[in-house]
This record gives sequence, C-alpha cells and structure tokens, in this order.
Amino acid sequence: MTARTRKQKALTLKDAFETEFARREMERRAREEAERKQQEADLANAQALYEAVSADGDFLSRQGLSADVRRYTVSVDHARFRIAAYFEGGKGSITLSDKRGTVGSAAPRKQEVVESVEGALKMMAKFLADETR
Repeated sequence: MTARTRKQKALTLKDAFETEFARREMERRAREEAERKQQEADLANAQALYEAVSADGDFLSRQGLSADVRRYTVSVDHARFRIAAYFEGGKGSITLSDKRGTVGSAAPRKQEVVESVEGALKMMAKFLADETR
C-alpha cells in the first residue's frame, strides 16, 4: 500500500490577510444585522406603546392630553408637563418634564428606566397620576 502525503501549501501574507479581512467583514455584518434587529424591536415597542396610550381618545381629551409618536419616542403632552418614553437598546427611558418652568430647561424632573412596553405604560400612568393629583 502506498501512502500519499499531501504537501502543505505554505501560508503567505496575502492568504493570512484575506482570511483576517473576511473574518472581520463577517463580524461587521453580524453586528450591523444585530443593530438593525434591535432598532426594529425598539420601533415596534414605541409603536405598541403609542397604540396603548392613544387607544382611549376620550380619556386623553378629558385629561387635556395629546399623544404623539416620533420614531423611537412616544410623548404625552399637557399644557403643564410632558411625559416621554424613548426606546433604545431594548429598554425604555421614561421622563417627566415640566413646561411651566423657565424656557429652555431641558432637564427632566423625573426619569425611570423600564424593561418592557407594559413597564413603560405603567410608569407613564404613575407620572400622570403624580401630576394630576
């Protein structure tokens, strides 16, 4: 029986570079795809929250509120305050800002981070109850 031995091709700089370049390209594409999916999820969360907030137009009217959605942000506006929910990275940041104070004051009076649309809805309701008591 004859044993055939295969001669190993010597690795060149070009081969090593092309392998490394291809690996980095695959990693970049995977990161971009993961980011795209996260953005889609954040947009879906904002839309779901907006639908829940604006489901009862009569309630909003009685409270003197208006609801708006812009990309990742859902806001509930009143003449005296704004409650906003911003989704990023799978989490929601809920803020309560006062409209009565000095013009240009961007610092929110209250801010909380939530993990879900339900959590955002509950926190917005809590902030609304605080403002209307």
